[in-house]
Amino acid sequence: MKRIDTDVAIVGGGIVGASAALALRRKGVQVALLERDLCGSRSSGVNFGGVRRQGRPLSQLPLAQRAHRIWAELPALIGTDGEYLRTGHFKIARSEADLAALERYRALSRDFDLGLEMVSGTALRARCAWLGDRAVGGSLCAEDGQANPRLVSPAFALAAARAGAQIFERSPLTEVRHDGRLFTLRSGDTLELRAPVLLNCAGAWAGGIAAQFGEAVPMQSGHPAMAVTEPLPFFLPWSLGVEGGGIYCRQVARGNLVLGGGAGIMLDADRARSDRAAIAALSTQAIELLPALRHAHFIRTWSGTEGYLPDRQPVLGASGTTPGLVHGFGFAGAGFQIGPAAGEVLAEIARDGRSGTPTEAFSIGRFHPAAQPLASVAH
Repeated sequence: MKRIDTDVAIVGGGIVGASAALALRRKGVQVALLERDLCGSRSSGVNFGGVRRQGRPLSQLPLAQRAHRIWAELPALIGTDGEYLRTGHFKIARSEADLAALERYRALSRDFDLGLEMVSGTALRARCAWLGDRAVGGSLCAEDGQANPRLVSPAFALAAARAGAQIFERSPLTEVRHDGRLFTLRSGDTLELRAPVLLNCAGAWAGGIAAQFGEAVPMQSGHPAMAVTEPLPFFLPWSLGVEGGGIYCRQVARGNLVLGGGAGIMLDADRARSDRAAIAALSTQAIELLPALRHAHFIRTWSGTEGYLPDRQPVLGASGTTPGLVHGFGFAGAGFQIGPAAGEVLAEIARDGRSGTPTEAFSIGRFHPAAQPLASVAH
């Protein structure tokens, strides 16, 4: 068995865990990461690819703003732009009540300088001739955008490895324990890691790790239904969402439209797919809002496994039961944009015991009110 001592051990090689590994190496901290499959191959790699701040809970906006700055520096940071474009994100209103909700959000988020612009009436038809009649307006965040998660998420892990992180793919965690000073992690009978700090970034599987240390959370798995069309003449300048939920959509440079909405089905603990009913419902909504899709063909459908907590907020911060344990999971299908900032926050907590970005709303203590976060510092 290979045995490694390091400053910080990370479980999970999605965009959060991999960006934490990179941030730690940039701070000079030794780090080793275990990933059950390939880095970025789970929810971080199969998501829609929206890079949006608009519509997030206000408590997430400091994190989203920090991430916004990181995305602007992506090529220098990870060696690729990941097809990241600030195309704009347009949230569609299908009723006057939706418009009013979007206007309230614009007022509430004003201090975060998102630059939201309301579009409706004749301006909507002039600027969005491609929208169906069901849309009555919307909110545009011009600097939000989109990227290719299949490029970005693995690139963070590759950049971390180039910076000196030890990355172990296809190495599922089979045992973890804590002796009061060090965590010991094992992957089968081939690898053992020891570290004073453990970052729990295991996505939909992170709840099991938290529960082992007395911090069970009511997390459920979700399986988004996703599809991509054949290439079509380019008509959609913005990434789209819908107020109140529904489909989301973006068009890539080649002309394909990437769409999501509704729920797929779980095949087993590691696999999920979109089923016929979900794709049919997705198609109906898509055609209603984007008539140009009426005769388009889907060329691929897929799903993945994401972790959802009841309040749809992540857990991000120090454990309340175990010194050295730091959680970063439960991003509820919305972790792609904030992932790089979440990774930096985890690195700061791991090294310094705190972060300058507010995370109180994401404490695991909201599920365990009697516990208090413990210091977690890598020396």
